Amino acid sequence: MAKTYPKTVQDLTSVVQILLQQMQDKFQTMSDKIIGRIDDMSSRTDDPERNIADLTTQAGVEELEGGNKIPATQKS
Repeated sequence: MAKTYPKTVQDLTSVVQILLQQMQDKFQTMSDKIIGRIDDMSSRTDDPERNIADLTTQAGVEELEGGNKIPATQKS
């Protein structure tokens, strides 16, 4: 089967526009999938973070500036 090539500048322009649109559609699809996966990972981490915060509150541990944690009974 022989390939056909664009015969005029307009044909070439049309082919290039179609290819660029196809590429843009594929990139948009990939971008949407990546964003969806990031959102999914974010929602998966929300529950464990909430559980950790609840456990530290129940244990009486408070966070100080700089991320250091001390038992609430040792507050100054």
